[in-house]
Amino acid sequence: MKVLKLFLIALVLLIVAGGVAGFIVVRNMLQPANPASTEEVRFVIPKGQSIARIGERLTEAGLIKNPWVFRLLVKQQNAENAIQAGSFLLSASMTPAQLIQEMTKGTDDIWVTFLEGWRREEMAESLSELDLPNYDPQEFLDLTVGKEGYLFPDTYLVQRSITAEDIVNLMTSTFEKKVEEDLADQIESSSKPLDEIITMASLVQREAKGAQQMRVVSGVLWNRVDIGMALNVDATLQYIKGYNQAQQSWWVPPLAVDKEINSPFNTYKVAGLPPSPICNPGLDAIKAALDPAETNYLYYIHDTEGQVHFAETLDQHNANVQQYLR
Repeated sequence: MKVLKLFLIALVLLIVAGGVAGFIVVRNMLQPANPASTEEVRFVIPKGQSIARIGERLTEAGLIKNPWVFRLLVKQQNAENAIQAGSFLLSASMTPAQLIQEMTKGTDDIWVTFLEGWRREEMAESLSELDLPNYDPQEFLDLTVGKEGYLFPDTYLVQRSITAEDIVNLMTSTFEKKVEEDLADQIESSSKPLDEIITMASLVQREAKGAQQMRVVSGVLWNRVDIGMALNVDATLQYIKGYNQAQQSWWVPPLAVDKEINSPFNTYKVAGLPPSPICNPGLDAIKAALDPAETNYLYYIHDTEGQVHFAETLDQHNANVQQYLR
C-alpha cells in the first residue's frame, strides 16, 4: 500500500510538472521571436493562402517561433476569416497576438488584375474604378503609347498611392522578366524577331482559348504569313473600330462592311502581320506564337458556341461555314 501511495504521489507530481513545463513552453511561444529586433519586414499574404501556410511562412521569416501555436491563437481569437490578403510591415519584436491583430487591419495595398487580351485603354479604365488617389488615366494612356503588347497582364499587389508611371514601369518590368528573360532561349532559337512574336501573340490571344488551341491557331496564322496570304483576323477589325458606346465594349463582333476599312491593321485588306500588337497577350499566347503547332491548316472559324473548326482547303472551310454558321 505504501508503494502504491508513493507511486500515485509521483504520478501526480509528474503530471503537475508536465503541465507546468507545457505552460512555460506555450507561454514562451507566445512571446516575440526576437524582442530586441528593430527591423520591419514586409510580409505579403496572397489571396486564398491558408492559415497553416501563413504560420509556416511567418516561422520561416523569423517572425514567430512556432506555426502550430500561431494557428491555435488564430482559432482562439476567431480570426480565421479576418486575416486579410495584402502586405504588412511586421517585426520579430511583436508577439503572435500583435501580428494577428496587424494582419486583420486594412492595408494600404490593393490587388490589381489586368486580364489577358485587354488593350491599354481597358487597363486605364479598370484602374480608374479603383481607389488610387495618385492615378491619372490620361497619364497612363500617354505613357503607354507604343507599349501595346508589352504591358504584362497579371495580378499585382500595389500601394494605393501608386502613380500611373509606377504602374507602367511595373508592368513593363514584369514583361521583361517573364518574357524577355525567362523565355530568352526560345526567343533566341526562333527565326522571328520579338516584335513579330508579340504581335502574333496578341492575335492568338483574341482568337483562341487554351494553350493547345492557341498553338493550332498560331500555326494557321504563321502558315498564312509564310505564303503571303491575308490573315483575315476579325480581332484586328475590332481593334480598328475601338470602343462601341452602344454595347459598351471594345470588342464588338465586326460587320461585313468593316472588312473594307482602310487601315494597316485591317488584315482582310493587308497581308502579313499588323504593324503592332492589338492587345496585351498572356504567357500561353506568347508561347504559342513562339512554338506554333505544325499543321497544314490554313483556315479556321468559330461556331456560335465558340468552338474552333479548322480546314486545310477553301472547300473544306466553306463546308465548315455551311455546317456551323448557317
